[in-house]
Amino acid sequence: MNRFVPLAALLVLTGFGLAPALAQEPDLIFRKSTVWKFLTPDDKLATYGIDDPVVEGVACHYTVPEKGGVKGMLGVAEEVSDISIACRQIGPIAFKAKFEQGDVVYRESRSLIFKKMQIVRGCDVKRNVLVYLVYSDKLIDGSPKNSTSTVPIMPWGATNEAPKCADFVK
Repeated sequence: MNRFVPLAALLVLTGFGLAPALAQEPDLIFRKSTVWKFLTPDDKLATYGIDDPVVEGVACHYTVPEKGGVKGMLGVAEEVSDISIACRQIGPIAFKAKFEQGDVVYRESRSLIFKKMQIVRGCDVKRNVLVYLVYSDKLIDGSPKNSTSTVPIMPWGATNEAPKCADFVK
């Protein structure tokens, strides 16, 4: 998948208030070819890692299909909506700010302009669990394909106290 966002598309995204979620660039962990293409890039599955920008101590890994062929090589292929996610506590949890239920953690374009993938976060107040949802949508219609991952907030290290996500939901 071509991660290049043309200037015009960036301006359109900025006009819709999407620029802050574009600030974090995911870390490519690995790619695995799934369909061999002759003389052009293969179709692949790519796994990326991101850190939650508001919740320190949480990392998410997601896997997306990346189209090969001529359209994929030129960066104009519309990517499919099959995305999986797994999020885990990787250190002590610390909330950097208050957040709304369903706040965007990460957003990325999945076509030239109209389709995007989003990772959003919520808090299951009753169980003190962070909930992450990944889905893709288009300007006109969305996709029911989604994946959910949960992160129970647990004590880390010598402390027996775990923060309550309910204290940080607006």
